[in-house]
Amino acid sequence: MNRASQWKLLGIIALTIAAIYLIIPPFSIKDKEGHVVQKGKINLGLDLQGGMHVVLKVDIAKVPIEARKDAVERVIEIIRNRIDQFGVGEMSIQRQGKENIIVQLPGVTDRERALDIIGKTAHLEFRLVSDNAEDMKKALNKEEVPGGELLYHESERGGREPLLVAKEASLTGDLIVNAKTDFSASGFGEPYVSLALNPKGSELFYAITQANVGKRLAIVLDGKVQSAPVIREPIPSGQAQISGNFSVEEANDLAIVLRAGALPAPVIVEEERTIGPLLGADSIKKGLNAAVIGTIMVVGFMILYYRLAGLIADFALILNVLLILACLSLFKGTLTLPGIAGLILTIGMAVDANVLIYERIREELKLGKSLRAAIASGYHRALSAIIDSNVTTMVAAVLIFKFGTGPIRGFAVTLTIGLLANLFTAVVCTRVIMELLYDQFGLSKLNFMHIFRKETNFDFIGKRRICYILSGIFIIGGIAFFIIRGDKNYGVDFSGGTLQQFVFEKSVKLNDIREILKGIGRGSAAIQQYGNPKEIIVRTQDNITTQLTGEFKQKMADNPFQILRVETVGPAVGKGLRKNALMSLALGLCGIALYVMIRFDLKYGLAGIIALIHDVIVAGGAMALMGRQFDLTVIAALLTIAGYSINDTVVIYDRIRENLRIVRKGSFSDIVNLSVNQMLGRTILTTGVTMLAVIALLIFGGEVLNNFSFCIFVGFLTGVYSTVYIASPMVISWHGKLSGKR
Repeated sequence: MNRASQWKLLGIIALTIAAIYLIIPPFSIKDKEGHVVQKGKINLGLDLQGGMHVVLKVDIAKVPIEARKDAVERVIEIIRNRIDQFGVGEMSIQRQGKENIIVQLPGVTDRERALDIIGKTAHLEFRLVSDNAEDMKKALNKEEVPGGELLYHESERGGREPLLVAKEASLTGDLIVNAKTDFSASGFGEPYVSLALNPKGSELFYAITQANVGKRLAIVLDGKVQSAPVIREPIPSGQAQISGNFSVEEANDLAIVLRAGALPAPVIVEEERTIGPLLGADSIKKGLNAAVIGTIMVVGFMILYYRLAGLIADFALILNVLLILACLSLFKGTLTLPGIAGLILTIGMAVDANVLIYERIREELKLGKSLRAAIASGYHRALSAIIDSNVTTMVAAVLIFKFGTGPIRGFAVTLTIGLLANLFTAVVCTRVIMELLYDQFGLSKLNFMHIFRKETNFDFIGKRRICYILSGIFIIGGIAFFIIRGDKNYGVDFSGGTLQQFVFEKSVKLNDIREILKGIGRGSAAIQQYGNPKEIIVRTQDNITTQLTGEFKQKMADNPFQILRVETVGPAVGKGLRKNALMSLALGLCGIALYVMIRFDLKYGLAGIIALIHDVIVAGGAMALMGRQFDLTVIAALLTIAGYSINDTVVIYDRIRENLRIVRKGSFSDIVNLSVNQMLGRTILTTGVTMLAVIALLIFGGEVLNNFSFCIFVGFLTGVYSTVYIASPMVISWHGKLSGKR
């Protein structure tokens, strides 16, 4: 073994040790009470650990022109201060575009309280109350009263007291230096919010109370009267209080927002995704189960089919997974549920390169070369196809990251890291180990199983017209089903609205849920059982989660429940996501086709893009046929299909190009058919191994990723078919057209 190979081997060992060190322990270790005793090296996304993802739009139009320049930055700072006092660790607040803010709150599941703290403008005003009976009469008759505004005070007993308050505030909340929760010394010790004013505020408050003894002073928060006490005497201390029918928690939250200050502009919740801890834990469990089962299936198959060489490929596969997790740990990346799906797909894709290499080594051995020469030639000749297939999939991953949001980006990150790591583990590491076994341990033979003992000689090209008709039927049928279903095709991501998922302690009947919804005027809401009779999903156009949970507590008191997730997407955001999804698909198809054109030539690129469009439409049609909905994860699946299904096509194109140089007899059509036959076993193997991981994800990955894995499953199967019966024959058709022949 030469010195260069020795250094490579030492580098691989060092890299493996470093990767293991970086990821232990991967997840946080907790004691019996649930407290974290050792933090995990890998950050979990909100969809795995539970929490909230909120997109806020700052309403700049309601800010004076001179104050608009830094309004969003001020909103971010105030929200950050509020959340700091709320006690959320590892929060994330960042600006998106000109007017949007993304807030991520890990571990927070009390969505109503969190949204109140984040979104409350907290504009506090002290306004004098008019005691003029005539003006009050005019106001009640909806007549204009100069300098006055009619507001209502909701009393503790449920009454509404009309108050005519001054339009101009005598004092505002920007003069507050502290706010805290105190308790009344009389009565039942009700909580209230105690305010302390700065010197300027104290002086102004003293002047107001001194000049208006006997009058009422309304304390107005965001246009709502909180209380309107009578001024008994001048107050020189600069102390005030807001009382009302508060709980301790409500008083604490109000004190937090008042201390942090008022938002300079109102904010609108454009998008909200809340994941309960129960669903997060279940997602981790099912995702890891699918990963373990998928790994066992792939590892077992490789050992069974390729024997010793398969064992070497399995080592490379495990190192690949270690490198993905180590990169997430080192660069503070986040592992999401779609990220786990990307990891599982990488497990299947990682051995594709080894399949290409080993099948090439098999061919070189058949030509009579020595094992050492066959190994060298096999790695060399398979390299271009491996690079091409990885690049096309990476094009899709980059676009998923560019146009995806939240957890979907986690899929793109793990897939990209896995593909890059695969170029090292499958090509470099396995070759070093192979050469080590040959040089140091006398490896003299490699035993492989066969799909086909002899090279096949099927007339694939001759059947192309039948397949064109068959594909046409599938495509027309899929498009027809999609059109018939209309808006039912789209999940909340694209249609807008709110999705609420609940799990009950006992089974529930959909009719009972429907009756409850009818009672609150939402009888037309979409309801479905999800996974088991205890889980339901309710889809509405507006967010009724608070109202619905109240009804469940009242009318289903004997059947406790938990909120598993709430997803709210505004109609404008939904339309934008749909537009971005279509753009990402179009760019993905064009980008992949352009790469194929550059690597080969025009006819290959045109044939490839037709095959890709075929695969995407068939997979989408299958989704519509099975009544499944399109969301961001499905778009990620369609892009992955486009990136992956071209892989086998590229491998065949590579062989066509090679055969055109070495085969002297036969027409272009004969060479294409020969190439397809030569690559048939390889095509079945590469997709088949990846499908093992996909099947594990489909069966064991849980309901959340089921649409994603189903779409991938159909698309990968279609990819094998289109490689043989669409892409390859299309090359012949374009060859004839571009060369001026029939």
